[in-house]
Amino acid sequence: MKKKIAILGSTGSIGTTSLNIFKKNKNKFNIVLLAANSNYSLICKQIKIFKPQYYIISNQLVFKKIKKRFKYKKIKIYNNFSDINLKKKRFDITISSIVGIAGLSPTIKFVKCSKKILLANKESIICGWHLIKNLSKLHKTKIIPVDSEHFSIDQLTKNYKDKDIEKIYLTASGGPFLNKSLNSFKSIKVSDAIKHPRWKMGKKISIDSSNLMNKVLETIEAYRLFPFKIDKYQIIIHPQSLIHAIVLFKNGQTKFLYHETDMKIPILNAIFENNFDKKNFIYPKKDILKKFENLKFIKVDKKRFPIVTLLKKFSNNNSGPIILNASNETLVSKFIEGKISFKAIFFYLKSVLGHKHFKKYAIKRAPNIDEIYEIDKWARTKTLELIKRKFT
Repeated sequence: MKKKIAILGSTGSIGTTSLNIFKKNKNKFNIVLLAANSNYSLICKQIKIFKPQYYIISNQLVFKKIKKRFKYKKIKIYNNFSDINLKKKRFDITISSIVGIAGLSPTIKFVKCSKKILLANKESIICGWHLIKNLSKLHKTKIIPVDSEHFSIDQLTKNYKDKDIEKIYLTASGGPFLNKSLNSFKSIKVSDAIKHPRWKMGKKISIDSSNLMNKVLETIEAYRLFPFKIDKYQIIIHPQSLIHAIVLFKNGQTKFLYHETDMKIPILNAIFENNFDKKNFIYPKKDILKKFENLKFIKVDKKRFPIVTLLKKFSNNNSGPIILNASNETLVSKFIEGKISFKAIFFYLKSVLGHKHFKKYAIKRAPNIDEIYEIDKWARTKTLELIKRKFT
């Protein structure tokens, strides 16, 4: 019997990569539900190729256009996740890859009706992992992280406890500005920041990668996901992006996980749980030993990447990361719009985290979903106020 699949964020890089995998295994999987935002042409293409029973389109204008175009088709098209009744649905695999805090509520919804969640929405973990974790236990839902770093940590630390671990290194490529003159940081444009040297990603994640915010968020994410203290994590620069995590054990051993810069690898292994047919994967033609000849690992230059210094604010498992995430999402959006400079992202973040009301919103240890959105709203509002004050 074919496994039932749902993909939240089907037009993004994780979603399209996953669909390509399922396409090669039509006899094993049935694409039941897809969800996307505004990529009209790709949504149309996915409907025609995969013929899902349901498609959720959050953008109002695109939703109306798609609804009209496929008016006489069997597919049921919705504008909101709240419009679809999932109480009697049960998915074998749900891939959660909606970008930003927008992915939290749908992830929670699908944890209740999925046997397995492949989780690629870091904001859901950062802001609401305690909710997801409790629900996954209640509904016996298996959670597998598919970001390359967390997939690697998961693989490397199975059956190990905190007392066994000395250090866990999360690797960062260093992005497009690793060797750029610090004097030229004032003139960085959006087109410069999205040119990631190793990975093909969307604008927001590419900008987060260019200043290492992605690694700050991934460190907090790892702290949420795994039973290891936050001070055991360290960010290091690895320009080749071939080693995704390194674990130093107290018994003297050091282990790392290598794979090519292709998200198909962690996704494939998560779908099939490390047991899949070779036809799904093209092995690298180059001699793998040659790739290990020039591997580099470099300490993070905090003058170049000052955002990593913000991690010290989050030594406790509180709701502070919700504020960090919300403020960063707002600032990246304003940078893309040309309203603030690249360097201003760090300075505004620092201002929000140092605000007199920060502790008032950051002390909640287990906020419910409404409180999470309340904290998120405060951070976004405060960030916009600071930007407005700067220009008035």
